[in-house]
Formats: sequence, C-alpha cells, structure tokens
Amino acid sequence: MPDHYDARETAARETRDAALFARLPDALAAALRTPAYAAHLGALDPASVTDRAALARLPVLRKGEMPERQRGAPPFGGFVPAEPGRFPRLFTSPGPIFEPQRSGADPWGGARCLHAAGFRPGDVVLNTFGYHLTPGGFIFDTAARALGCAVIPAGPGNTEQQLDLIEAYRPAGYCGTPDFLRILIEAGRAAGRDVSSLKRALVSGAAFPKSLQEIVAGFGIDAYQAYATADVGFIAYESAARDGLVVNEDLILEIVRPGTGDPVPEGEVGEIVVTVLDPDRPLIRYALGDLTAALPGASACGRSAPRIRGWMGRADQAAKVKGMFVRPEQVAEVARRHPELSRLRLVVTRADETDAMTLKAETDADPALAGAVAETLRAVTKLRGAVEFVAPGSLPNDGKVIADERPPG
Repeated sequence: MPDHYDARETAARETRDAALFARLPDALAAALRTPAYAAHLGALDPASVTDRAALARLPVLRKGEMPERQRGAPPFGGFVPAEPGRFPRLFTSPGPIFEPQRSGADPWGGARCLHAAGFRPGDVVLNTFGYHLTPGGFIFDTAARALGCAVIPAGPGNTEQQLDLIEAYRPAGYCGTPDFLRILIEAGRAAGRDVSSLKRALVSGAAFPKSLQEIVAGFGIDAYQAYATADVGFIAYESAARDGLVVNEDLILEIVRPGTGDPVPEGEVGEIVVTVLDPDRPLIRYALGDLTAALPGASACGRSAPRIRGWMGRADQAAKVKGMFVRPEQVAEVARRHPELSRLRLVVTRADETDAMTLKAETDADPALAGAVAETLRAVTKLRGAVEFVAPGSLPNDGKVIADERPPG
C-alpha cells in the first residue's frame, strides 16, 4: 500500500502555504459576516491577509473565553455564520462549549491521520471514543469510514461487551485513549479471551508516555498518537518515522508566546494557535491553550508539512483528563455548591498509567462531607476524583486552581 494518503503530503512547503493563504481571505470574509468576529477583528480588508506576517497581526481568540461568550449569545457566541440547522450534528463539550459538525465525508480531517498510523480500506476498527453529546466518537468514526474502514461504534467502558465485539468482529484497529487500550488487552488476556486481532491503534485524548508506549508495544500493537480537539478536529498526527507530529493539511498552525499573539522562534515552547479555513465554521487565530514547539525540517517519512513535538502542557489552567477537559470554572462550581469549602486546588497526576485527579479543599468541615463533594465533582466534570480535606491556609496562595503534575509526553 502507498506510504502517503495523497500527493499533498509531499508537496513543497511553499506550495502548501501558498494554497492555504489563497483560501484565507474567503475564510476571513465569512468570519467578518458574524457579529462576534466583526467586533473581534475590527476594520479589516480580508484581501490584505495573505501571508503569515499579516495573519500574525490579527488578534487571537482564546478557547477559554468561549463558554462565557456562548452564554451571552447562544449557541455559538456569534462566531458562526451559518444557522444551527445548516449543520448535520450539534455537540457540547466540557466547559460547556457548543460545537457544530462541519459538512463532508471527513469533516474533522482524520482519514490521512489513520492512514499514517497504518489503517487501510477494509479494516475493521473498534472505536471506543464516546458518541454521546461530545464529538469524540464521531470525529474518529467519520475519519475511519472516509478511509474505507468498517467501524464498531463501541464507545467507552463496558469492557466485557467490548471483548465480545473483538472476538466476534476481529477488528485490526483501535481508536480511543491509550489507557483504555491497556485495560482492554489486560482484561482480555486475564479472562482468556482472544484479542489478538488488534494490531494497530490511533490513540488520543490522554497522555501516552514512553512507559505506556512500551506496554502497548509489548502487546504486539503498533500504536500512534493524534492531537485532535472537538472544535478543530485532527491538528497533528504521528507517522511511522516517529519524529514528532505532522501538522494536518487544511489548517494554518502558529506557535505563539502564551498570553500574546506573537509567534515564537522555531524550537521555543509556546501556545498552539490554529486557523481553520471553513467558511461555514471559520476559526481565526484560535488559541487552544496547549503548549508545543516546532521541530526543524521535514519528517523522515517524506511528509513535508511542519512538525511539532506534541502536547507539552497547558498555557492556561484547563487540563485534559481521560480525554475530557476540566476547567477552572468547573472547580468554582464545586465550591459554589459546597460553601463549607474555601480555597480549592484540583491536582492532576498519573497513577498506574492512567490519569487521576484529587480535589484538595481547605475546610474545617466534617470529613464525612468528602463523599458528597466527590459526587459533586463527578457530576460537574463527568470524571471520578478523590477529595482530600486540608487545613485552612495550607494550600499555596498562587491563584492556581488546577495543578497538572503529569510528566509531558
């Protein structure tokens, strides 16, 4: 089978940039037809923005601002030119952030990412990302079907039923978090189930450190990473060269100094900013809050698009835990529901190769209250977490609400 999905992947970088920036004025014109972008971008001639320097002069729009903006102008904060009924599906992500699905067979641009991970037409793919309200399941589902694969829409959890599906359908590929892949394989082996059909995986939504990579490789599974978000889709992906993540086609990626819109020199860690050239759902200099750094040159796999080192932490205090974003606003909601608590700090760590979180709360309240707080934490974030009561005044007075203590990688 061919090593590349199409000829675009090996085009000269100058050719790629010229094609992208030729499309940018139309995306800007569409954005300016919305009240929110018109106010955000100000007086602007779209035809004048045709290179990276001109784009870098535009203000960034921060993803962390979207929940508040959407509450003020539901459902999309005034940033989407098309009406909700124009889109095939409508989602919500933690925050909450409301997102429409773009049109087309591969609306989030993932087919080439699966191809780079070794997936091929005719493969059966077990997709364990969630299909309920959030777009994760559909992002990978549509990508696999656009590539010509059959998809088992399994969703997360239900390990026993997942093992039944694996034995019945014999999927060659897996899509989901790396943590759940390990859980599936270990549970299957412990129960004497045949999970040997799984040979490749595209994982996302959680950290995939070297220790877990080695465990998965020991299962005989060739696993690759993808960097994707609900609002943008597939942003970058790993190839067989395993020399960083290749930036996806059809979007413009910048790396800027956190808190500004100023591009950083190549190799310096900064915040990821993307521009999506879809006139129905344009995103102009959209700052994701994730940190990375650009890698020099092109990948050894022959793909000529820019490369990044992958996820290197958060520029803001939001954290992705088991594929779900947890935001400071959600910690504040826990505090609002439990006035007995004062200062809160959500600590995110890794335990036994999976994400874990502990909510530390200053209080003199009865320790028995911790159970109720844990239930509130789960209701607000849709994730389980431990609760630890600490003495008033013992947490650092540094303004940090979420402390992500996981190692990068």
